[in-house]
Amino acid sequence: MEKVRVNQDACIGCGACTAIASEVFSFNDEGFAEANEDNNILDEMDNELKESVIDALEGCPTSAIEKINE
Repeated sequence: MEKVRVNQDACIGCGACTAIASEVFSFNDEGFAEANEDNNILDEMDNELKESVIDALEGCPTSAIEKINE
């Protein structure tokens, strides 16, 4: 199962991912982005949301968004 997550050590809290795919990404209490654990599985997303998440991943200025296999 392929998921997306945000590497907290790399995130600068710019908000690009939350603007592109707010259904998946939000800010935590420290002001950094994180992926919603209830909605971060790529294979379970509709095509439009999946494309938005991939756009966020590719557009992240610090490459903090990662695909992981679990």
